[in-house]
Order: sequence, then structure tokens, then C-alpha cells
Amino acid sequence: MEQQGIEKSTKVVLTGEAAYAGGAIVSKILYKSGSGNLTLFAFDKGQELSEHSAPYDACVQVIDGTGEIIINKVPFRLSAGEFIIMPANVPHAVKAVERFKMLLTMLRG
Repeated sequence: MEQQGIEKSTKVVLTGEAAYAGGAIVSKILYKSGSGNLTLFAFDKGQELSEHSAPYDACVQVIDGTGEIIINKVPFRLSAGEFIIMPANVPHAVKAVERFKMLLTMLRG
């Protein structure tokens, strides 16, 4: 698979890459390859991703604001600068306590 998204060796300011949209979740793929992908999400307050699972570990790093990451029914409130790993094949969900941005890193293999 070819690399997609932002150019390598390019400085990126994550807080400015995905704009907030009222009542919505905005996502932008920053990098995608066979080994994994980086996706930036901007959640408006109250928006959520319902419970689901993925076949790979996924890392969430909050860039702006505060969100709640629920892993196997256990809520974790994360604010800017905080990070958590969601294990493969374990149900998880995401809720916006306030407007927030997160970088999702999917690790394949």
C-alpha cells in the first residue's frame, strides 16, 4: 500500500489540521500505509463514536480540549497532552465532554 496523507518531512501543527464543525465529527487522514495510519479527529461537544472494536491496537492522544475514551465499559477522561492505548478486539467508544481533538494511531501487525 502506498503512503497517503501529509507529505513526509513536513511540519504539521495538529491543532490547526482539522477544523471543528458544529454538531459534527471531522476526521482527516494524516498518514496511511500498510503498517498503520494516523487520523486526526475534531469532535464538537456532545458528539460521540459508538462502541465498537478494531482488530489492531489503537493509540489516542488528545491534542485539544477534553474527551472521554471508554474501554471495555471503563471511562477514561483525557485532556490535551494525555494519551491512552485501546487494545485490539476490546470494545471502546469516544465521547466529547467538550470540543476536543484527538490523534488516533492505528498499529497494524
